[in-house]
Amino acid sequence: MTTFTAHPVPARVLAELRDSDDAGREPVPFTDEEGGAPLRCCLRHSVPGETIALVSYAPLRRWAAATGADPGAYDEQGPVFLHAGECAGPASAELPFTDAHRVLRRYSDQGHILGGRLVERDFAAALAETFDDPAVAFVHVRAVEYGCFYYEVRRG
Repeated sequence: MTTFTAHPVPARVLAELRDSDDAGREPVPFTDEEGGAPLRCCLRHSVPGETIALVSYAPLRRWAAATGADPGAYDEQGPVFLHAGECAGPASAELPFTDAHRVLRRYSDQGHILGGRLVERDFAAALAETFDDPAVAFVHVRAVEYGCFYYEVRRG
């Protein structure tokens, strides 16, 4: 069976987002009193008392700038939580945030949306089926209720 790896927001991008987010705003760190925020830096939920920030992130825009692709109107930015300071990254190679319905949004090598799939369980099987299509270059795992980006999955 194929193993899939969740890719968090890259460390160099996190450093940039902690200075100025993709909407041009300076992040405002806060103490998470309740915990439970899905952190895109380490791919786990926050715990009460951690200092985090909510920032705007444009994953396709950043990817396109690095690859020369043109996602056109598919470029978007949305809110993501991250640690306000340095973070060690994910502690596990398991697919995170699979405890609720998620959408697998498929993208071409130009960053165009090829479709989406609601996943209720068995994320590995759903990803395998998704990557059976050779036109799919990568997948964003997203929240159903808000459409927020959680992480990216690629072949190999």
